[in-house]
Amino acid sequence: MPASDRPNILWYCTDQQRFDTIAALGNPYVSTPNIDKLVRGGTSFTHTYCQSPICTPSRASFMTGLYPAKLHNTRNGNATFPEQTPLISRLIAAQGYDCGMIGKFHLQSSGHRTEPRVAKDGFRYWKFSHAPRDDWPEGEHDYADWVRENGGDLNEMRDSPERVPRSYHQTTWASTRAIEFISEERGDQPWMLNINIYDPHPPFIPPKEYEEKFDPESMPGPTFEVSDIATQEELSGADFQTISKPPEDSNTKAEQAKYYAMIALIDDEFGRLLNHLEDSGEMENTVIIFTSDHGETLGDHGLFFKGCRFYEGLTRVPLIFYAPGIIQEGIQCKQLTELLDLSASLLELSGACIPDYHQGCSLVPYLNGTRPVDQPIREAVRSEYFDALAPAFTQGNGTFATMYRDTRYKLIVYHSIDKGELYDLDTDPQEHKNLWSSPDHADVRNTLILKSFNQHVNVTTDVGSERIAPM
Repeated sequence: MPASDRPNILWYCTDQQRFDTIAALGNPYVSTPNIDKLVRGGTSFTHTYCQSPICTPSRASFMTGLYPAKLHNTRNGNATFPEQTPLISRLIAAQGYDCGMIGKFHLQSSGHRTEPRVAKDGFRYWKFSHAPRDDWPEGEHDYADWVRENGGDLNEMRDSPERVPRSYHQTTWASTRAIEFISEERGDQPWMLNINIYDPHPPFIPPKEYEEKFDPESMPGPTFEVSDIATQEELSGADFQTISKPPEDSNTKAEQAKYYAMIALIDDEFGRLLNHLEDSGEMENTVIIFTSDHGETLGDHGLFFKGCRFYEGLTRVPLIFYAPGIIQEGIQCKQLTELLDLSASLLELSGACIPDYHQGCSLVPYLNGTRPVDQPIREAVRSEYFDALAPAFTQGNGTFATMYRDTRYKLIVYHSIDKGELYDLDTDPQEHKNLWSSPDHADVRNTLILKSFNQHVNVTTDVGSERIAPM
């Protein structure tokens, strides 16, 4: 495919953003006019699920096209990354794309140092930023260095009543670096830019000016019923960062307001990128993707943050494609989709071949209208948690669990503690009534356990090298 026929790709990935945090997709409490533009003018996949509710395994999955267990990369804080599988950025760069990465990478540990780059990752332009703290040595964290060079003190600002102002914020820095990359002279060469911001990841400390825009008392509050406490006590042996508490004991609405304030900042800075694309003439040949690596419980079921649970707020994420004249406008596809499918879609959009080992499904036929949006993509989606968080965060012992979600039911098996959850999403979309032990649903549970097991064997078994002879 000639370079002039291939679109640029702007891939914007937030951190820990729930699926239900966009105004145009049904949330009247948040302000997202720029993301709304993508929803109205593009195609949104409203039932997209991450392959792990934790950063590293999720990111490793969509950067390679493999499930975390298949890739052998299921933990946060991992010492190394298995480099036998190339990142999709490398495959796209091999097609002649100029590739850039800004922000968080997190395919392996980045504790107090620059995260090691994956060999031959395909990125020519690299501006690294993990957590927006100043605990990295000079020269090892591009964002922290930028704050220092501009007279700021991250640690001091984080602890101040005004917090880190927009002008020094990591999200703002990422937009500035992105405009720098897009503005480079490269002739007809197409580019792909992967922007990874830290917001709205905890701690929930938005700039004060943004927090003041959201009244806690006007927030909707979490999805919660008293029965949730008993359910979480039953599952207390599974790794999680917090203990279940009722909303009145967790100041939930105030935390929700701060979370929405961080999303408002995201939207403003995302809008700055859209304006630059328009002003520079790059918009007409650029595919824009907006997504997140996983969600946030945000008080649902009495929980905050993340860990070994698979509720909708934690595993379901936004996935929006936008490109006038290339991608269908105003489409909301409700078919079950995995974040893994983004990988195959990016490869096809760039003209790269999708490798045989790839486990994602390209969404391009749904984007260009060659396949009806009411036609199923997948029978079921999968998410996994295999010893993903350190005991320092969860006080746990390394839980192993899997989620199997079809068009009606969601099954979770906690393999480490011999417990589970089963929800009928048709009658209980908020996931309050655990049917795991219900005699009336024993047949459904057992059928789904078998399907989940079969899926696990099929997608995670490594059968070794290719067959070259019949015997």
